[in-house]
Amino acid sequence: MCNQRLLTNGNILLGGVPIVTKKEMRSEETKRSIIAAAEKLFHERGYGSVTIREIAKEAGCSHTTIYIYFQDKEALLHALSMAPLQQLIGTLEALVADAFLSSDQKLLRLNAQFIQFCLDNKSMYAIFFESNAVRASEENPELPIHRLRNQMFNIIDQLLGTQLNLPEGEQLLNCSRIYFYMLRGIVGTYSNSEESVESIMGRLSTAFDHAFEALMLGFGIQLQERKNER
Repeated sequence: MCNQRLLTNGNILLGGVPIVTKKEMRSEETKRSIIAAAEKLFHERGYGSVTIREIAKEAGCSHTTIYIYFQDKEALLHALSMAPLQQLIGTLEALVADAFLSSDQKLLRLNAQFIQFCLDNKSMYAIFFESNAVRASEENPELPIHRLRNQMFNIIDQLLGTQLNLPEGEQLLNCSRIYFYMLRGIVGTYSNSEESVESIMGRLSTAFDHAFEALMLGFGIQLQERKNER
């Protein structure tokens, strides 16, 4: 068994190899405190209203300390948002890949998973999807958070294209936008509700399904009418 010992300079050795230092541990604790302070203030007052100095005060450090870990406030936004959004994207990608579900079943499950995710994170969902957002149609956005947001939108676009038999283009993009408006509208309606997420989903899941079924029916009628006009 390898011997582990703490040297006077703070290095912890495992088998003669340094694996962590006291300084690194303190650094990680400071970073976590800054992220927790930013989350608290963004939730209470909104991303745009909070300053770096206010985050530093809440975290119990100087504002210059924050810049050691994060380039700016936007970098803090990314630190808060990336992990939850990556988890959501992973869930939706697994859904799309499920060969045992039809495209309409996938859409209904996507709706439920997105609504559930947003309501589970209702103190932060506006930050996840709105703060410093770029257009969903923008190709290869620079920031990772924007790429994740657009990746999620592209999943909706892909499923709608299959269900409506539409190729990529402006028509499909507009349908996807409208579909996303519906999703965000449902979330916005209940984002300030004191009712539990379980109660909301249990009470209204059928209504949500019917709303999207009506939307899809409307898409089908509209697309057929446009086709007949040609």
